[in-house]
Amino acid sequence: MSERRVVLVTGGTGLYGMAIRRFVESEASEAGATWVFLSSKDGDLRDRRATQAIFEKHKPTHVIHLAAMVGGLYANMAKKVEFYRENMLINDNVMECCRVFGVSKLVSCLSTCIFPDKTTYPIDESMIHTGPPHPSNEGYAYAKRMVDVLNRCYADEYGCKFTSVIPTNIFGEHDNFSIQGGHVVPGLIHKCYLAKRDGTDFTVWGSGTPLRQFIYSLDLAKLTVWVLNEYDSTDPIILSVDEAAEVSIKDVALMIAEAMDFKGKIVFDTSKADGQYKKTASIDKLRTFLPDFRFTPMKTAIKSSVDWFVANYDAVRK
Repeated sequence: MSERRVVLVTGGTGLYGMAIRRFVESEASEAGATWVFLSSKDGDLRDRRATQAIFEKHKPTHVIHLAAMVGGLYANMAKKVEFYRENMLINDNVMECCRVFGVSKLVSCLSTCIFPDKTTYPIDESMIHTGPPHPSNEGYAYAKRMVDVLNRCYADEYGCKFTSVIPTNIFGEHDNFSIQGGHVVPGLIHKCYLAKRDGTDFTVWGSGTPLRQFIYSLDLAKLTVWVLNEYDSTDPIILSVDEAAEVSIKDVALMIAEAMDFKGKIVFDTSKADGQYKKTASIDKLRTFLPDFRFTPMKTAIKSSVDWFVANYDAVRK
């Protein structure tokens, strides 16, 4: 590793990027590095020239690539083409600029939705390409799968040190709390807030039975910086809570209602799609490296997220 170290984080002002910022600012070991957290205002990563200009300006030695077109279940179902095309453009531009500008290491972020819909559980890193993803998010999933393919191609042809992480469902402060297009935890937090404020039912889309592993953004930030510094394989690695920490959407809704001190009625709208029932992920690979890593309990993380949302309601993304 060279003495000069500049870490460029794409998508640096979102949920994940802000958690990394919070973590590295508290870590003495990162004090000597320059961390650059990009936002969409710094340039359009779908555009090659704009992406090159960013790399020319900051001259990064390391890149954590989080930027993506993202959305919840219903957004993915409605805009499959856009989720595929825009993410392919973003990823291609970032990866090629990392090669051209001689970046020492690139860590890209994938998603558990890339795994096959019809599979055995728990899923692990070897199973990414063994079948098609769930139809509800195939545009996004196939675009993300190609990052894993290109990591190997860049390593084979150019010797690039590219790898990827696969987080399970992320939540925490600085999330996008949109009800229509966001992810499940922030969307439910916003819904519960409005239900409490307006004296209405807290309505949860779907039956509440699907199971998910949720990871608190600050825990994910710690693990991602570990990957950047210590994990040297091209093969992806799942970053998640243990299988035993998997919870139902109903459980999540109840935790949010408790954290919000919501005393009203919780309704499950079964006319809405549930999406994939489960996608339990194994973290055996992670545990071989970090057997003693302790995750924030979900109730504690939910409470922190709810309190932050309430305190920052007028300014949050929603």
